[in-house]
Amino acid sequence: MRLGTCLHHNEHYVFIEREGHYYLPALVAENTGDEWRSLQTLIAHPQRDSLLSALELSADMQVDDITLLAPLPRPNKNIICMGLNYFDHIAEAADFAGRNAKKPTAPIVFTKSNACVIGPDSPIPDDPEVSEQLDWEVELAIIIGKTGKKIPLDKVHEHIFAYTIVNDISARDLQFAHKQFYIGKSIDGGCPMGPVMVTSDEIADPQALALTCRVNGVEKQAGSTAQMIFDIPSIVSILSRSMTLEAGDVIATGTPDGVGFARKPPEFLRSGDVVECEIESIGILRNPVV
Repeated sequence: MRLGTCLHHNEHYVFIEREGHYYLPALVAENTGDEWRSLQTLIAHPQRDSLLSALELSADMQVDDITLLAPLPRPNKNIICMGLNYFDHIAEAADFAGRNAKKPTAPIVFTKSNACVIGPDSPIPDDPEVSEQLDWEVELAIIIGKTGKKIPLDKVHEHIFAYTIVNDISARDLQFAHKQFYIGKSIDGGCPMGPVMVTSDEIADPQALALTCRVNGVEKQAGSTAQMIFDIPSIVSILSRSMTLEAGDVIATGTPDGVGFARKPPEFLRSGDVVECEIESIGILRNPVV
């Protein structure tokens, strides 16, 4: 199932997208619960699976009737992010820094502020007083659907509800100046997400998805989730050893090579650019830089 969040007459609604049609269950008289106004509420609902399986699609909208938002416009917690989870990206970063490329022995973990999430077609702010080195990073993101701690590898699939796309916009000058990730990763508008989340039952193999990033139609990144150093079960299981993962948590799984700062010469986003992140089976997340 393909789900998301939209604005309709200035109200938030959960939608279900099917073949370009958008269905808003909350507009049907019998669907009165808050779960049809908030995907965060729906994901955590104790009868979520029954609600979705019993749902009859109606209240059909055209895309022009709604405004697409991020599937989770304001996640309950910061986005959990995997750093340097593709070896070719490690290699390009190491080459930029004049070091030898080495695989990490444990996942590199940081977070992005939940306040910097924006939706498809929303502008990524270009403010030279904040940063002059805005960079792109296409990433597959996991949406946790079942709260758990110390999750065994063979049980991880039971805790994943869906997948979506995240563009891990990075202000490299801030990131490098402050010697850590958070400030450079959490600028306003720095986490485009969407356009939908796709439930895990519709993704046959999340470790075999093509992912690409384009700027003004020119391909900058092209890779596959098969290239991850730490795969999805490992990521979720390792994180859950020390922290409880809750329904609605978002985990971005890392980016392949082709980022702007490591190019020769370096390339960065500028006002007027359009950046597109595409992941097989999910769709295209498109945002202008303004």
